[in-house]
Amino acid sequence: MDDLLRLTVLGLSTASIFALAASGLVLTYTTTGVFNFAHGAIGMLGAFAYWQLQVGWGWPVPLALATVLVVAAPALGLAIERGVMRGLSDAPEAVRLVVTISLLVALLGAGLWVWSPQEPHPMPSLFPGHTLDAFGARISWHQASAFVIAGAVAIGLRLLLYRTRAGLDMRAAVDSRPLAMLHGARPDRSAALAWAISCSLAALAGILISGSLGTLSHLNLTLLIVSAYAAAMVGRLRSLPMTFVGALILGLADSYAIGYVPSSNPYFSTFRFVIPVVLLFIVLLVLPNPHLASRSLRSSREDIPLPRWRTSMLTAAGVVTVASVLALIVSDADALRVSKILGIAIIALSLVPLVGFAGQVSLCQMSFAGIGAIVMAHHGQGGNPMGLLYAAIICGLVGGLIALPALRLSGIYLALSTAAFAVFLDRWFFTLPAFDIGPVHVAVFDLGVIVVKPVDLPLVDTTDRSTLLVVLAIVFALAYLLVVAVRRSAFGQQLLAMKDSPAACATLGINLTRLKLTVFALSASMAGVGGALYGGTLGSMGYDRFSFFESLPLLLLAVVGGIGTASGALFAGGVLGGFPIAVGIWPFLGNLNRLLPGTMGVALGRNPNGAVRDITARYRVLLDAPTVLVGLVVVLLGASSLAISGAVTGWALTFMVGGALVISPLLAELARPSTAPSAAPMAPEWLGIDAPIGPDLVRELDARLGIEPTTAVGSPT
Repeated sequence: MDDLLRLTVLGLSTASIFALAASGLVLTYTTTGVFNFAHGAIGMLGAFAYWQLQVGWGWPVPLALATVLVVAAPALGLAIERGVMRGLSDAPEAVRLVVTISLLVALLGAGLWVWSPQEPHPMPSLFPGHTLDAFGARISWHQASAFVIAGAVAIGLRLLLYRTRAGLDMRAAVDSRPLAMLHGARPDRSAALAWAISCSLAALAGILISGSLGTLSHLNLTLLIVSAYAAAMVGRLRSLPMTFVGALILGLADSYAIGYVPSSNPYFSTFRFVIPVVLLFIVLLVLPNPHLASRSLRSSREDIPLPRWRTSMLTAAGVVTVASVLALIVSDADALRVSKILGIAIIALSLVPLVGFAGQVSLCQMSFAGIGAIVMAHHGQGGNPMGLLYAAIICGLVGGLIALPALRLSGIYLALSTAAFAVFLDRWFFTLPAFDIGPVHVAVFDLGVIVVKPVDLPLVDTTDRSTLLVVLAIVFALAYLLVVAVRRSAFGQQLLAMKDSPAACATLGINLTRLKLTVFALSASMAGVGGALYGGTLGSMGYDRFSFFESLPLLLLAVVGGIGTASGALFAGGVLGGFPIAVGIWPFLGNLNRLLPGTMGVALGRNPNGAVRDITARYRVLLDAPTVLVGLVVVLLGASSLAISGAVTGWALTFMVGGALVISPLLAELARPSTAPSAAPMAPEWLGIDAPIGPDLVRELDARLGIEPTTAVGSPT
């Protein structure tokens, strides 16, 4: 009985911290309509900033707390709102969702850069050495303070939202921003205040929980947000009292797990860490069905092109050709590095049907890839190609099972459910020893590491790394053609229609359940095959290669590159797989590698069609300057010949190819005939016409649109 009472009091303290973190989430969503995935990373930065001031520099506790909670955290919130979120106030929910995920990645990278994870960061409690008795249980002042602070915050937020003009403005702006402005509200100021308070609450939660644990951890503090997700979802992201109830359930469950779940049992020693995930999944399952979304009246700038078969075949052949040339040029070590790029690109390509066509955000794609690598390791021994088939089938079945409870979810709810699945695998399933389910033997990561052999094909020596590079290029090309076939099929048209307006699809009789289930299974199968091939390029690996935090930059970079085409997948593979190569050459870029994916994702709202399309448009000018285009081809072929012969290698080859690619568009601009239009054609309504149309204006429009002038327009009748 004494243990139960002690664990209950401890659980109430933990619940208070969860409530603080969750209340910040609810505040942001209630007042701005943005679900902040970066909330945990903000708490992590706040805790490390407090450690730096109080432990690193020896500041007094009150001064360090005031600096972090009153100055630094609110300033960060204001910067995020003003610099990032304000420009996305009218953006689709999916765009805002991905941008906050990019913030998570960027802030986590900043924390890893400033405070090295290899160095210990012991965190003292707020009141070291002070304890008190509560109902027969001894607790520290630090734990008691968490309970008191949570109660004060709950009362303060309730008064702010329902008893002040600022709170009324916050809630009104979410319902109708223009109508709120007509009644004198200032939504930008309200949003800034909400973000400032939310970041301060996140930092406070990070400080309190790290003080209870006695140490700081980047990933654990960032994953604190999973507990906050679950508590906030109990309150359906709107009710603060129900959010506190959810936090209470989580805190007590965590505390009782410490006392009653046997830590010596290898199957349950880490189960405590997935309790928030299990609760989150249960809450998502019992939530009422959301209304089907219809198309917004605001047109979207996103464009998913319809590729032609001829162009697609040439593109696939081009990928294989480039890989074949590289296989002849580069060393075995570099061929393996490029193979890793293609392995990641195949996994990223699995996101195109799911996210690009269907608009279903998934945060567990690397988890499916991890399952594929496990299947290949245990059922494709020696590189047996049947392992790829098993990986596709098993991952497709798992994807379908995960999709079943998520079929009626969309937006943030779907993203949360896939995130819960990824964390569930990371923190429990991947750590399990082998077990049996009836006649089925299930082995995961034996001793934390598995060995995956490259796929062994008849008449092909894939142990040769150059050959393996070509094989992976062929697999990517085939997967790309499969995606093109999906896009051109009736199934692809239905996916795009579902993304555009689920309500209209349901009205037309399209089975949305079957549609979602099929695209989830297809995407998971592709990711599983990609994971099996990627594992073959790594050799031996741990489950950290396929963690939740690996799925985030994969999604971000695929979206930044262009999620509607294969270019986004190649972009993601090139950055994630290619940047370590650059770090090996320039070690100072290592920290930039942690920030790059997140900072790229922040700019997503300004270009929803991806960066690769802009790069392609930049080189399209070569079509108007055939001399420069021929010169570029000659230089590239010459560089390839010199590299194959060994006459030019390393930096000389890099500068030759890179210089040609950089200079050629500039030369094409200078060499382009003067008759070519100087700018892309513009729609007449973009020109800001505010005067009667006459001959002078028609001539100006003709010039701007690149149309040959005609004397008939404006002539007397």
